Amino acid sequence: MLDEFLKNIEDKGLAGRNDRILLAVSGGIDSMVMADLFLKSGYKVGIIHCNFCLRGSESDKDEDLVEKLASVNNIPFWSKKFNTSAYAKKNGISIQMAARELRYKWFEEIRRKNGYDYIAIAHNLNDSIETFLINLTRGTGIAGLTGIRPSYKKIIRPLLFAERNTIERYCSEQKITYREDRSNSETKYVRNKIRHLVIPVLREINPSAEHSINETAERLGQIYEAVSDYIGNLRDKAAEKGKNGIAFNADKLKSFVHNDGLLFELFRPYGITTATLNDLKKIISGKTGKQVFTRTHRFVKDRDRILISEMTREDEIFYKIRTYQEMRSIPCIKTVTRKKINPDDKIPSDSLTACLDYNSISFPVVIRKWRPGDFFYPLGMNRRKKLSDYLTDKKLSRLDKDRILVMECEGKIIWVIGERIDNRFRITPATEQALIIKVTNPTFYSRIP
Repeated sequence: MLDEFLKNIEDKGLAGRNDRILLAVSGGIDSMVMADLFLKSGYKVGIIHCNFCLRGSESDKDEDLVEKLASVNNIPFWSKKFNTSAYAKKNGISIQMAARELRYKWFEEIRRKNGYDYIAIAHNLNDSIETFLINLTRGTGIAGLTGIRPSYKKIIRPLLFAERNTIERYCSEQKITYREDRSNSETKYVRNKIRHLVIPVLREINPSAEHSINETAERLGQIYEAVSDYIGNLRDKAAEKGKNGIAFNADKLKSFVHNDGLLFELFRPYGITTATLNDLKKIISGKTGKQVFTRTHRFVKDRDRILISEMTREDEIFYKIRTYQEMRSIPCIKTVTRKKINPDDKIPSDSLTACLDYNSISFPVVIRKWRPGDFFYPLGMNRRKKLSDYLTDKKLSRLDKDRILVMECEGKIIWVIGERIDNRFRITPATEQALIIKVTNPTFYSRIP
């Protein structure tokens, strides 16, 4: 198996002999075999281990085994404990997805800080086949039917050539100690259902089912590379990048509405799924204001364009500011100045700066998203105007409208941020002190962590 391992690394161009490789070792059979093969190959390696704290003392025993492996072989070792359950709950994702996000982010951090060239993950051929079948049931398009890639950016998967039974046989022959995760035998997880219930049935239909699936995935991978180049060029020609997202010409897209495959791949980077594809087709020919949401992006029909922007936490974000000094701690507020006003002072007039009569403001001040029904007295006007009408008069797109925030006190709008202050809070000859607030971006809430 060692010769096959080295040949696979060379054939796939995964790493050079002088590259430093960080081995992600869980303590399970696959990663312990991978570590053994790398150690026998003479590569310069380090070992990294995540303790997701999901299996109590069993998780700690996994960590102890991996640490012992590193110690015996006198190689660098990093481990970290994660509160995976809390992270999953906070971000509204599954435990599996939480573990994935946590480990890959930390792996890359350690790789960069310590000068490693690659991170090696111990996925095997069966993992790739299971991924193919999972994605087939989810309707991910061609991209999901190419199996697991041997390499992606700084991640390499040198065991993808080996079937699970080959790994088990090598482990037994070499007397490699490993930890068994009991959850791998449970069928409550999708991957385990595929592994223990679906694949055995496929083997009954075709004893070479796994080999056939792998060949199909490889062919689809080659096809997908060619299709991706074409789609990428098409996307570059059809899309216009703006400060708040991407715009596609709706009329040009109408010629694609009968080709679901093309549309799906065109918008796949923006989170489109088979479930949302039909909705997208409807808004392409629909009226202004029609919207479609994916998990990651928002699509809005705006006149002759389809505007796409990343989803934000806009509905949740607000600030309650008790003193003007607190404004300085808000992301993307560039400067806040309280000063005495003199008759000769020049008052800034740009939209990113608010010059206000300090004494007319009552704290606390609130920054929030604008709402239907909001009104204010635009600077220079003595009558009130609905904020929705003001934004429409400005000919802002639907996306730009939804990015607007207001600053208010005692229920009165002080400033439509990035647009205009309220006339009631303007600098007048009677003003003694001015409050000058400058922002770097009128839609700064999208930058708030």
